Amino acid sequence: MKSKQEYAVKENSLSDKFAQKYKDDFPILNQQINGKDLIYFDNAATTQKPESVLDAVDNYNRTINANPHRGAHTLSIRATEAYENAREKVKDFINAEKSEEIIFTRNTTESLNLLANSMEALVEEGDEILISVLEHHSNILPWQQLAERKNLKLKYLYPDQNYRIQLSELREKLSEKTKILSISQMSNVSGVINPVKEMIELAHQNDALVVVDGAQGAPHLKTDVRALDADFYAFSGHKMLAPMGIGVLYGKKALLEELPPFLKGGGMIEYVKEQDSTYAPLPEKFEAGTPNVEGAVGLQAAIEYLEDIGLDKIKEHELELTEYALEKMGELDYVEIAGPTDLEDRGGIISFNLRDIHSHDLATIVDSEGIAIRSGHHCAQPLMKFYQLNSTGRISFYLYNTKAEVDKFIESLDKVREVFGYGS
Repeated sequence: MKSKQEYAVKENSLSDKFAQKYKDDFPILNQQINGKDLIYFDNAATTQKPESVLDAVDNYNRTINANPHRGAHTLSIRATEAYENAREKVKDFINAEKSEEIIFTRNTTESLNLLANSMEALVEEGDEILISVLEHHSNILPWQQLAERKNLKLKYLYPDQNYRIQLSELREKLSEKTKILSISQMSNVSGVINPVKEMIELAHQNDALVVVDGAQGAPHLKTDVRALDADFYAFSGHKMLAPMGIGVLYGKKALLEELPPFLKGGGMIEYVKEQDSTYAPLPEKFEAGTPNVEGAVGLQAAIEYLEDIGLDKIKEHELELTEYALEKMGELDYVEIAGPTDLEDRGGIISFNLRDIHSHDLATIVDSEGIAIRSGHHCAQPLMKFYQLNSTGRISFYLYNTKAEVDKFIESLDKVREVFGYGS
């Protein structure tokens, strides 16, 4: 566990002026909502796209657009090259060993469903799957279904009152029957960063395979899948400046070769006969049908944009905003934070409630001020039940957000109270 000092906000973090420089790269942010400048604080759901990503996708559609791996004509060859270049970029981004270990999917949800279906071949009745109560529904439902199909036991890790899963909890729940541990790298509700490296090490000591849901991690944390020793790692492009509809599943090559394919059809076969078929090698084995090449191209451009800035600098900026927002929200006695209020092992996500006001009402009223936030259970109902929450509001930061925007958001909370007659 890293010390709090290592997570202290540095004085030389990105300034509002620097963030504004990047904000200008995002045309969607240069607009007004309800007569107010748009403030976009829903980045844990979907991020916006810079000009470079929009241009890359537009250029692909204008000059290449063809099926990859299926034609001898020039456009198809160019499409294949563009698609595989994107795969290579993703490989380098997470430091995978081989490009064959990168499977393109629609999103994190599809990646996790792929695994839960294909890993059925690796488990037997009576085996155990271990997940946490903090997980997004996409990292719960697929494992529930696998447990039901194979008569497995689905066990849960529970956090402490500060929304953190302790390693002692994992040690207690692991057993010789544990075959799969599936855990999020960062919570989409509390922003807590799990100690996945240590969790993977403990699980491997019990010969369990580990799936990491990196949907909230990959966009913000420099991730090295080999250093983590993750067996599988899933994330989505739309949470890191890329288009919707493109996701990634990383898996160790030996494991992916062992797993049967999830979807069947064109593009993933070697030879088809009337009664049986043989499958193509990795990665095509898991990529049935016409792929989302423009999405992959957009993901490559997004990664290049993020790498040009530096994920460490982006994280530093997000923590500065998080510290500032927590400080300002802490001065309001009607704000209740649903999550840790320190900066240790956390990202730029803050869930909260205004006393006696439903989160949907909160989100609707701040939208009238041009501020986009999330409200509801955030696809994490077991977490909400565990902490006795019905719903929360949620703000989440990225590289283009500023302290000035946080100030406007804080001002809007007083307006919410006034609308309900509570005064400022």
